[in-house]
Amino acid sequence: MVSVNAQTKEELQKQKSEKQAIADAAQAEANALQAKIDALPGWRKGAFGTIGGSLSNFSNWYAQDAPNNSSGNIGFTLNAFANLIEDNFFWRNSLTTNLNWVKLDNKDNGTDDDDSFNPTTDVFSISSLYGRNITKTLAVSGLAEYRTTLLNNFNDPGYLDVGVGATWTPIENLIVVIHPLNYNFVFADNDAIFDSSLGAKIVADYTRQIGAVNFKTNLSAFQSYKSSDLSNWTWTNSFSYTLWKMIGVGFDFGLRNNKQEALNYAITTLGNTGETFDSVDNDLQTYYTVGLSYKF
Repeated sequence: MVSVNAQTKEELQKQKSEKQAIADAAQAEANALQAKIDALPGWRKGAFGTIGGSLSNFSNWYAQDAPNNSSGNIGFTLNAFANLIEDNFFWRNSLTTNLNWVKLDNKDNGTDDDDSFNPTTDVFSISSLYGRNITKTLAVSGLAEYRTTLLNNFNDPGYLDVGVGATWTPIENLIVVIHPLNYNFVFADNDAIFDSSLGAKIVADYTRQIGAVNFKTNLSAFQSYKSSDLSNWTWTNSFSYTLWKMIGVGFDFGLRNNKQEALNYAITTLGNTGETFDSVDNDLQTYYTVGLSYKF
């Protein structure tokens, strides 16, 4: 006698639902335990980034201006943090960088720069925030933040903010820094345009991981008491989604407003020597990077 045990589609789906319910309950317990671990005093460290790149080669492609060319670009971003959280104080450290290179070799033009990749996107920022808790969500704090470019014109300009004030943490992972006493040191060869000044510093940062998703948004603003022409702000955003093991897709974009940089570009690069703070076009600065991401 031969016995055949055949299950219907509905029975299999019911079994799958039961198994999935057990798995969901186990995951919820694991998440609750992880939340308790994260709430314990001590160090919290992490990093994630995005890598993007492409290569191409054209031969006799007459529809374009340079029918014979090879090109490539590569870029990466890195977001890292190391935070010490204790009952009475905290020490939060972060690093953000976005670097990109591009190369275009026009084989019909012997005078173009075809031997090297040229930097295009160049962003670097590092900060350290220390605070002593007054209440559960409010602390007296001191901040040091340095911003510059690495590939071109290192420290020209470079910005170092040093100040004191208060830090507010209304919810987990959200940090709001308000420092009414802050000095913005500006390092640059052209000191006729770039000027240091006293002002207020505001920083808002939200960094979080939810399952396979990592994201970070950071707004850093300085309001000069000397002149609004010396004020500036930068807003950076990073997002990554893990698809397989540690590899996924990532997207980064940033916005910046800095009148000193706009005036320096107009005079030194464009040659508009008659430009002033009052006449220069202070266009919004932007960048974005899309590519593969890697979770460290």
